[in-house]
Amino acid sequence: MTGTYRHLPLADVQPGMVLSDELLDMQGQVLLPAGTVLTEKMLERMPGHSVESLAVVDDAAPDPQQTAAERAAQLARIAYLFRRHDDDDVEDGAAQALRALVTSFRAGGEAA
Repeated sequence: MTGTYRHLPLADVQPGMVLSDELLDMQGQVLLPAGTVLTEKMLERMPGHSVESLAVVDDAAPDPQQTAAERAAQLARIAYLFRRHDDDDVEDGAAQALRALVTSFRAGGEAA
């Protein structure tokens, strides 16, 4: 997905919204490319392609408190997943590297 996005039910999608990712049909064929500005006509045809929801670009500024809470939840989940691995164990380098990569991907940086 491109940048930040919202996954909305088709009924909540408005003309003028922008697809954040390509829209595929049931066979995996591209119906609309990412970045397409949706029109009323396009939205009317979606149910015929079994489309029930769309991922659209979210231009709203993120709520700092919600962002912090989501990051804290991700870090707690990562800590739980790696609970049996000692961060200071130099002989467990693979687990340390994996944890660093997962933390970077899921929580956006180093563990707090």
